[in-house]
Amino acid sequence: MSEHRLQSQPVSTDAERHTGLSASMTAPSSRLSRRSQQVIAVITAAIITGFIAADFLPLQMAVASALTVFCIGLWATAAVPEYWPALAFFTVAMVFEIAPAATVFSGFQSSTFWLLFSGLILGAAINFTGLGRRAAALLSRMIGTRYSSIISGILVFGLALAFVMPSAMGRIVLLMPIIIALADHSGYPAGSNGRIGMLTAAAFGTCLPAFAILPSNAPNMILAGMAENLYGHDLAYWDYLLLHFPVLGALKAALLVCVILWIFPDRAPTQNTPSQADTRNPMTSEECRLSAVLGLCLILWFTDGIHNISPGWIGLAAALYCLWPSSRLTSKNCLNEDIKYAPLLFVAGIMGLGAVISASGLGESLLQNLNEQAGFSADQPLWNIVVLTAISTLVAIVTNLPGVPAILTPIASDLTSLTGLPLTTVLMTQVLAFSNVFLPYQAPPLITAIQLGQLPIKAVTKLCLIMFAISVVLLTPLDLLWWQILGML
Repeated sequence: MSEHRLQSQPVSTDAERHTGLSASMTAPSSRLSRRSQQVIAVITAAIITGFIAADFLPLQMAVASALTVFCIGLWATAAVPEYWPALAFFTVAMVFEIAPAATVFSGFQSSTFWLLFSGLILGAAINFTGLGRRAAALLSRMIGTRYSSIISGILVFGLALAFVMPSAMGRIVLLMPIIIALADHSGYPAGSNGRIGMLTAAAFGTCLPAFAILPSNAPNMILAGMAENLYGHDLAYWDYLLLHFPVLGALKAALLVCVILWIFPDRAPTQNTPSQADTRNPMTSEECRLSAVLGLCLILWFTDGIHNISPGWIGLAAALYCLWPSSRLTSKNCLNEDIKYAPLLFVAGIMGLGAVISASGLGESLLQNLNEQAGFSADQPLWNIVVLTAISTLVAIVTNLPGVPAILTPIASDLTSLTGLPLTTVLMTQVLAFSNVFLPYQAPPLITAIQLGQLPIKAVTKLCLIMFAISVVLLTPLDLLWWQILGML
């Protein structure tokens, strides 16, 4: 009997073991080869662009065009970490003397860079003090017992978090574990519509409507930083919020709830009596002081039109207090262990690239060809805005969302001359484009949410496409009507 059991055991032959070993070795190499192919394709496109441009443009502009294709291509394909193209840009721009050092490294001088830095510090403080866990416990008590109220509550919470935490990536990292725990407790298993709906409500709710809040997403901050660097044009927090939030923020959030409930329907949660330990205990002094810091930041950001202090410097002052050892709001090794510097290098690199495009004259050259195809007319402002939005949307699809301000802001002043539109209006057309996500790859925070929440890429893509169509057909015309009411047109 034992002999029969022994004979019935499957025995792997040398050939099978060799085949399995080959398969296990081939899988990583195939993934590596795909990335290598993407890198080779981007490098080839950059070289071809440089050689073609050299026939029509000065050498400096030709090198700048090749470098632009190289950096934007690597950022769009995500073939390498986001910081690598930024460091490569700094190196190539300085070695080939494409622009002065002050231009190449201008991103580090922008208040936008320091606003992002302060957002990372504030996010670390929220985690360290336990304020994030308390907020999650409070959320679990507020979202109700119906599936629709859960989706609405999560989305509103994610949007509210965007007002106090100026980093979409940080908000995603904070929210995903919280929502996963809530989904588990509510009885929504992995792969269920309820779980997907909760996670997409958190990811999209804290990302898409937040494009209407100036310091809350990277493209917003890049736009503000480049407008400041190139034109000395400061985008005020309140003016930006008033212009975009009613339609692109509040209305889009309401439509997101409806769409998520439509494409991811599910039953009511099986249980909704979460532990209240985090809310029964009184707030610690650290939580109280951090709440006061966040509240003060929000007040000062809302009133920047009165005191004229940039949001970046307000955030930096808050970060300084959080980093003060006696405040006990961050860990002793916060800057060494808790902060990821890759997003900072990415933002500095893309703003520096925009400055180089402007300084080299490449933007003006591109504009001449653009004017011939677009048919701008100074006596047709609405047509000009529609065309500018369409161009920005195409740039966002071909590259990614941060690519819109990187490519179009350097030529904004020239577009102002061609269209007869004010500089602010030309800049704000970019928001109509980068707030409208066509596919997940355009928005790194959504990619992070997919990874952390183990979301099906098909489900996220479906939600992106539906919201893109709604934005084009409904939200963009309504936003332009709101602009008309405010006197922007």
